[in-house]
Amino acid sequence: MTTLPTAAADLLSEVRAFRTRYPEVRHVDLLSLDIPGHFYGKRYPIDMLEKVAAGSPLKLPQNCALLGVQGGLFPISDYCFNDGDPDALRRLIPGTLKPVNWERQPLGQMLISSDGTAAPIEFEPREVLARVLQRLERRGIRPVVAFELEFYLFDRALKEGLPQFPHDPSSDDPDDQPNLHIERLSRFSDVLHDMVETANTQGVDANVITAELGPGQFEINFGHCDDGLRAADWAALFCRSTRGVARKHGLRASFMSKPYLQAPGSGMHVHVSLYDQAGNNLLAADQQRPLRHAVAGCLALLPHCMPIFAANHNAFRRYGAMVNAASRASWGFEDRDACIRIPDSDAGNLRIEHRLAGADANPYLVLAAILCGMEHGLQAGQEPIAPLNEDRASGVDFPKDMLAAVTAMRAHPAVNEGLGDEFVMVYCENKRQDHLAFMQEVSAREYRWFL
Repeated sequence: MTTLPTAAADLLSEVRAFRTRYPEVRHVDLLSLDIPGHFYGKRYPIDMLEKVAAGSPLKLPQNCALLGVQGGLFPISDYCFNDGDPDALRRLIPGTLKPVNWERQPLGQMLISSDGTAAPIEFEPREVLARVLQRLERRGIRPVVAFELEFYLFDRALKEGLPQFPHDPSSDDPDDQPNLHIERLSRFSDVLHDMVETANTQGVDANVITAELGPGQFEINFGHCDDGLRAADWAALFCRSTRGVARKHGLRASFMSKPYLQAPGSGMHVHVSLYDQAGNNLLAADQQRPLRHAVAGCLALLPHCMPIFAANHNAFRRYGAMVNAASRASWGFEDRDACIRIPDSDAGNLRIEHRLAGADANPYLVLAAILCGMEHGLQAGQEPIAPLNEDRASGVDFPKDMLAAVTAMRAHPAVNEGLGDEFVMVYCENKRQDHLAFMQEVSAREYRWFL
């Protein structure tokens, strides 16, 4: 009798327990996040999944991770169109096999990744974050992370390709007024509560629901997690389940950064604390000097990580527009106009809130970039610029378009060192090609200029 390694035995037990609990499920989606933040993968029969859990190899094309934001592959260095599109090993992520309740047929889903395999893909987002976390772990640093994600609800039907305001299910009135009224939570309670409950079923610690300022805009928060990879997993899985639940209720959910020019954009706010092996908050030591150093590091790298925080052309529209959307890299205590906000808290919970990323950014890469900034600051030991609380004009400029952002990222030594030379090269070229593809379409507005 063959004895399985402990990890394989645990995975096999997880799959068998799932089959026992959900006998109606015949297929499972195996999912991984690509560079733009879209899921790709395969739909596996459940009995084949059991074989993978027992040790059979799971392979997908390596270049799946390199899809552009609009789909399709671009020629990038020795990869796409130059490497024969080889397969790469993936592994099942323990603890992520869960039922899906928003599809018409019974279905399961499970995360997969190349990180932790014999030959991880250097540019796969989860692997990029894993390397950053491993480096911090070697230094005795353990991040605790919590994501907050804003999103818009739209009616299911588009009008001439454009989103329409969602309608109150009880009255059919459009939710078209920008306000924070809590009554909106009651009017859309069925879909919002289903989103939270479904996320919980997926293992995501989603909790607080907020009616945000935009028409049809809401925010759902997650609990603090002492596993950075799991925290980013939660954010990724939440986006998928939220879109699915919205469809089930006859609506659409979108994490698009700036769906309406006249309304606030949607952000991905990331709370990060750093602890030592004894459980002490490193940011609170020495009269909060490490906190200031971490802030300085984040501000120093922020202009060179904009292609991560603003991952597409629409995301750049969010900055400097409406309220609480910074136009310069800044920080402050209890200040939502700052890119980096320091919430009021006791020493044990002292943290930064990084508020710059759009809601449609890749959570693995956003967290990796934030942690690299904090690490850079702790190593450099420099003091940050004045907080907004002391000087409302304080701040550092950052790129406002994709080409300038890619240029700023590509050659920055600390970013290349922190995120990996190969990843930075691949990512910047991917975003440059995204820009070229974006420019290859003539819009209706352009015709109006000349006709």
